[in-house]
Amino acid sequence: MNAIRSTLFMTYAIIWSVLSAPLVVIAGPLLGGVWAYRFGRVWRLGTQWGVENLLGIRPQVIGRENMPDEACVIMAKHQSAWETMTLQDCVPDDAFCVFVLKQELLKVPFVGWGLAAMKMISIDRNAGKNALDQVVTQGRERLKQGYYVIIFPEGTRVAPGEKRRYKPGGAYLATHVGCKVVPIAHNAGEFWPRQAFLKKPGTVTISIGPAFDATGMSEMDVNQRVEDWIEAEMRRISPHRYPDAAQAA
Repeated sequence: MNAIRSTLFMTYAIIWSVLSAPLVVIAGPLLGGVWAYRFGRVWRLGTQWGVENLLGIRPQVIGRENMPDEACVIMAKHQSAWETMTLQDCVPDDAFCVFVLKQELLKVPFVGWGLAAMKMISIDRNAGKNALDQVVTQGRERLKQGYYVIIFPEGTRVAPGEKRRYKPGGAYLATHVGCKVVPIAHNAGEFWPRQAFLKKPGTVTISIGPAFDATGMSEMDVNQRVEDWIEAEMRRISPHRYPDAAQAA
């Protein structure tokens, strides 16, 4: 059954992207940048319809009251492509999000072209310190425009129960701009495994942590605070993935 669900969704997602992504690409230059985001939302919501109704994967959000009303930096766990869509529903209804992503993604047909039209924060991961400066330059501008900035501090998708080094990009942006930071944990990888065709139905728990102001904090302190909260929360929502958490329970 999961194979049928996954096949139907993949077919639907490809057709929907071919039909809707060009509208995003065209809208920016012709109608102005905000229209690229509006059409991008239509594209995303159409894809999410397929996720919920064909794959049977639905979200359950905890701590929605922790999300600030003003633009901020969101630092989240990254387990699959699912959260790149659904995390955007965690911000206020009239707000838009941008992601910090690698430049190579902008070259992917349809999806990448749409991301480029929406002015995502793209960086050259081989640029070292210059990559961090790229994040600050682009991120400051997006935050001033009222966009929430989402970054995955581990830098890549990580399987449930695993952890990678938390990189400084999000903390570097927040401390240099002086804005609030929101940590988010979730267990999307339980149902949408990374680099896997087969998905399975279920309810993904998204847990939004308390926001804190990064003004005056060091990058190391911001990163450590985010890591400590996310990893502790992962043990709470997915204890079976962490032997130490299961034993404590």
